[in-house]
Amino acid sequence: MNPLRLKARGTFNLKSKKGEDKLKISAQLVKELREKIGVGIMDCKNALQEAGGDIDKAIEILRKKGIAKAQKREGRTTSEGQIQSYVHMGGKIAVLVEVNCETDFSAKTEDFTNFAKNLAMHIAATNPLAISPENLPLETMESEKEIYRAQAIHSGKEGKVVEKIVEGRLRRFFSDVCLLNQAYVKDPALTIQDLLNELKAKTGENIIIKRFVRFQLGETGDNG
Repeated sequence: MNPLRLKARGTFNLKSKKGEDKLKISAQLVKELREKIGVGIMDCKNALQEAGGDIDKAIEILRKKGIAKAQKREGRTTSEGQIQSYVHMGGKIAVLVEVNCETDFSAKTEDFTNFAKNLAMHIAATNPLAISPENLPLETMESEKEIYRAQAIHSGKEGKVVEKIVEGRLRRFFSDVCLLNQAYVKDPALTIQDLLNELKAKTGENIIIKRFVRFQLGETGDNG
């Protein structure tokens, strides 16, 4: 029997070697796993299917398979890459972004070029403060925490509940101001980190967003 059984409306029902349907994974479960470990949607979905819907087991699977490989690549030298630009609104907003990889071959591929170009466009649209939470000034982080903590206490919350509220609001803050955590403007279901992970998987190389600067007419300062 064909392992792919065509269902109504053109969807496919994948079947295992034993002929059993794969576990259906909800979008909410995938979202929860992504928030915990920060990898791509399909990686999360496949791990959850393998783990039978158990998030803790899925995390362990990703650590052994995907995350371990990613961490192994992280130490590799990234001396090649591209600098791409984007100019918007009749020259009133402009972006320069540097993306690095390991080899000149990967740097010249269409996938790499498109990623860098789309990244520059995304930065122009979203105006992130930093590449990742680790790049944010410590005083900015502490200031945000204090604001969220004060808001929670003012609303009558206390103890561990306050800290959970602070953590949740801080995650939302990161998704607003940190490039890797932001939802991609062309496809909000994906983050920039998701796109970067996909490019790493395609090339098999360590790829990093090195730095960026966003100019807006009448403003000063840079980021990255």
